Amino acid sequence: MTARLRRQLFPRGALIGAAALVALAVVSAAAARMTGIGTTKMPDVGAVESRDLRFDDRADGAVVIHDVRDDSIVEILSPGTNGFLRGVLRGLVRERKRQGIGPDLPFRLTRWTDGRLSIEDVATRQQIDFGAFGPTNSAVFARLIQERSSPR
Repeated sequence: MTARLRRQLFPRGALIGAAALVALAVVSAAAARMTGIGTTKMPDVGAVESRDLRFDDRADGAVVIHDVRDDSIVEILSPGTNGFLRGVLRGLVRERKRQGIGPDLPFRLTRWTDGRLSIEDVATRQQIDFGAFGPTNSAVFARLIQERSSPR
């Protein structure tokens, strides 16, 4: 009786259909990846300017942003401010820790010829494009690439 109930709960045709659907999805994705059919390729763009930055946490909760080129202080972020910037950095640093990479290598902030702005972790090669986060959040990082003076 139990075997008969199991057959009714999981009909063989449904299981075969589900397996065929999964196989079709995997084969289609592999074919698209290999042939380029159905994919979108972004045009290659060059960098207009870039700046290598290091972010150091202070004991009081502030974040000090250094320009790696001359070790000058770009800005000091007060504790409890700049939530978007801190969130982006937390995500990038989490990946470094996961891979066992220390804080020695900088983060590269880049403005591209098409107007986009992105940050790349030089250590992990992970890159975040700020276009998807809107102009207000992009502006937080845009000011860091433009500032070449003393901290605020």
